[in-house]
Amino acid sequence: MAETTPSAAQPAPPSGSDQPVAIVCVGMAGSGKTTFMQRINSYLHSKRTPPYVLNLDPAVRTVPFDSNIDIRDSVNYKEVMKQYNLGPNGGILTSLNLFATKIDQILGLLEKRCGPPTQEEKAAGKKGIQNILVDTPGQIEVFVWSASGDILLSSIASSFPTVIAYIIDTPRTASTSTFMSNMLYACSILYKTKLPMILVFNKTDVKDAEFAKEWMTDFEAFQAALRQEQETGSYGGAEGGEAGVSGLGGGSGYMGSLLNSMSLMLEEFYSHLSVVGVSSMTGQGVDEFFEAVQEKKAEFLRDYRPELERRQKEREKEKETRREKELDRLMKDMAVGGSKKRSGQKEEPETISDLEDEDEDDAGGEMLEPDDVDPDAEDTDDKISGLQDRYKTAMKGQGGPTEDDYSFARYVRSANVG
Repeated sequence: MAETTPSAAQPAPPSGSDQPVAIVCVGMAGSGKTTFMQRINSYLHSKRTPPYVLNLDPAVRTVPFDSNIDIRDSVNYKEVMKQYNLGPNGGILTSLNLFATKIDQILGLLEKRCGPPTQEEKAAGKKGIQNILVDTPGQIEVFVWSASGDILLSSIASSFPTVIAYIIDTPRTASTSTFMSNMLYACSILYKTKLPMILVFNKTDVKDAEFAKEWMTDFEAFQAALRQEQETGSYGGAEGGEAGVSGLGGGSGYMGSLLNSMSLMLEEFYSHLSVVGVSSMTGQGVDEFFEAVQEKKAEFLRDYRPELERRQKEREKEKETRREKELDRLMKDMAVGGSKKRSGQKEEPETISDLEDEDEDDAGGEMLEPDDVDPDAEDTDDKISGLQDRYKTAMKGQGGPTEDDYSFARYVRSANVG
């Protein structure tokens, strides 16, 4: 992740419409995701608008494109597997967790490199970066449903307009059952990430994606295809004999009823998606894909960013509230621990007999002389109040609450307050 610092001063951060859009490519193993990344990267270079590329797949050996930030430069996937005694998926997940600890450095590089061009760059005819491409592991669930994947996605989305490109293997989605499985997976990713999504039906040079677009826009067309598969017993590409054994032929099986219900349920879900057919081999449909990216960028700025900012403010407010509660609790604990033995203040009696003895002592006791009063008792409240002010001042200088804010003992030791 080595980067060079630009000599010219950085200009003011761009507005939302001028910011580059982050395209996060996700997809199941074998869907052609990495080849699609190579195709759109080559397309942008041909337009003289080179993107900023991130590779988040630690297990890939070689990639057909150059990455500006590569997880393999920071985390050794094979060593992680050996050190933690993990399998392939566990190694990928742990590598992502380790890489997520560097998210502040990643965002710093992105914000520095993807800002607007300086005056010198404009004079030289250079354009600022307009696209950020992010390649993810083929094990889609490892990235989408892990804590590290959520951290990486939410962090990028908090700084740049972000679009999810869900890559689908078109030849393997020709049957109604596999098509519906992909749609359900896309639905879960959409509501998990809460980011605008584009469905990219890849490998259209092998099979055209018009059938999928028709199924998503015409309910009756999907029903007709479903009835045809019921009559021939060819769910998921199965032959008629296999379907007869499983009881799916003749239109009376459980699968037919399930797919029929799902197609009705997902009709509203389809209205929130953009659908494009792309061939990563020939480059067909790439222009249409980037048109959809611009539409989703505008949708992100209009609908998604206000919601992200609202959730961020709520989280900051909750952190501030927890910090105030912890601070009050600390001050109360210090007050109890420091003033328990004040002169004139007795400890709580543990038994009834102790209480009776204290009453007798009070009846025959003498008044305390001024010299007998603890001189530190009068200043205790001032010291506690001063500590509280000093702590709040220190916390304000940190630029926002963090998890370290709750380590009060560490602050007390650093302030030499005992």
